[in-house]
Amino acid sequence: MRTIDSLIIHCTATPRGRHVTVADVDSWHRAQGYDSIGYHYLVYLDGSVHAGRPEAKVGAHCRGHNSRSIGIAYVGGVEADGSPADTRTPAQVEALRGCVASLLERYPAARVYGHRDFAAKACPCFDARAEYGALLHL
Repeated sequence: MRTIDSLIIHCTATPRGRHVTVADVDSWHRAQGYDSIGYHYLVYLDGSVHAGRPEAKVGAHCRGHNSRSIGIAYVGGVEADGSPADTRTPAQVEALRGCVASLLERYPAARVYGHRDFAAKACPCFDARAEYGALLHL
C-alpha cells in the first residue's frame, strides 16, 4: 500500500445543482489524457460517496502531490456564471466530513488540504484546512 500523508479536497468546477457522476468525471479526465478518473472519491449532490480511482493507485488530481495523497472531490464549486462558490449541499457537507474522518482513521499521519493550497485555483471553494482541522485532533 502507498504511504498517504495528505487528503486533498477538490470540486468538479461544475455549476451549482448540476448532477455529475463518476462516469462523467472519468470521461473528462480520459479526454485530458489520464487513464481514468483522477480522484479516489466523488461526493454527489445527495451526499452519497462514490469510489473513483482505487486508493492503491496513485491519483491524478494535484501535481506534485499525487503519489502520497488521496483525492476527494465534491460535485459543484461554481455558480451558473462560472464564478467560484461553495455550492455544497447540506448532504455534501455532512458526507465530506464523514469521508475525511474515515480516511483519517485509516491514515492517521495524513493532513487535510484543499487543492487551492497547492495551486492558484479557488478549488475547492472553501478552506478545507480550517473546516477539517479539528478532525486531526480526534
